[in-house]
Amino acid sequence: MTDNFNRRDVLRAAVAGAAVFGTGTAAYAQSTWPTKPVTMIVPFPAGGGTDAFARPMAAQFTRLAGKSLVIDNRGGAGGTLGAGIAAKAVPDGYTLFMGAVHHTIAPSMYPRLDYNIETDLIPLILVASVPQVLVVNPKNIPGAGFKEFMAQVKANPGKLNYGSAGGGTSHHLAGELFKQQSNTFITHIPYRGAGPALNDLIAGQVDMMFDGLGSSAGHIKGGRIKALMVSGPKRNPAFPDVPCAAELGMPDYNVTTWYGVWAPKGTPADAQARAIEEIRRAVSTDEAKAVWANQGAEFANVSGAQFDAFVKGEVRKWAAVVKASGAKLD
Repeated sequence: MTDNFNRRDVLRAAVAGAAVFGTGTAAYAQSTWPTKPVTMIVPFPAGGGTDAFARPMAAQFTRLAGKSLVIDNRGGAGGTLGAGIAAKAVPDGYTLFMGAVHHTIAPSMYPRLDYNIETDLIPLILVASVPQVLVVNPKNIPGAGFKEFMAQVKANPGKLNYGSAGGGTSHHLAGELFKQQSNTFITHIPYRGAGPALNDLIAGQVDMMFDGLGSSAGHIKGGRIKALMVSGPKRNPAFPDVPCAAELGMPDYNVTTWYGVWAPKGTPADAQARAIEEIRRAVSTDEAKAVWANQGAEFANVSGAQFDAFVKGEVRKWAAVVKASGAKLD
């Protein structure tokens, strides 16, 4: 129902996008951007999924472009606070914004946003996608696996809780969708980002999360939290021992978290083109590829008009999901 990242369509768009972008790149090949450090606003605290991709990308960007890409974490309001700041930034090419699927959900959850994701920010490039994963604190949720987990949830309606990166994020909607499809009741605990929620999950302050695999990967491998299910129709290559939703009797539970880069409206075209080029180069390095693979992520390499069309489609899709699920801000 919520396969909000159709890989076949996006990869098909990537091929077309590469051709379109190729002509644009030649036109701006002599651009001097960047001539000074570039700030990238990340609208969640450090330690979350967006951060998990932004920082390795920034390191490679800095190495290859010769100018620093500085991460500025601005968490709050499910990622919308930082998005609003980015939308109002001076459009001189030296402020970028790394958002996520959450920002296409927000218009349906926050009726009075002070920005419009479709008109106030320019989509540059889609940089990563990861499946959602159900992770639990093994002390709070003892047992061998998903079957035992479901028995505990159904025996204790409302007593167990799940943390999220904030109301209206994909973590929140993934939890609500799980409750709807499994006919269970789990209490939602919103945080200011996935990082703080994960910290409390590890500490046992919350019982579980429906998290993007990127931010949970290290903690799963370190044994601090336990993965019970990865969303979608197949297992993730980075975690082959974690069963997928389809094989656990939830074939329609398919939620993917994706991350992309935007620029404020009015950013010069040459800076946009060079930013796409430099980000593409950064994510294509062996170092970045290793990070992406370790976190079970894919780089779709969709940019420009194709990414813009994808974002608009996501806004419409999530509006329908929010309406059908009855999800509300707590």
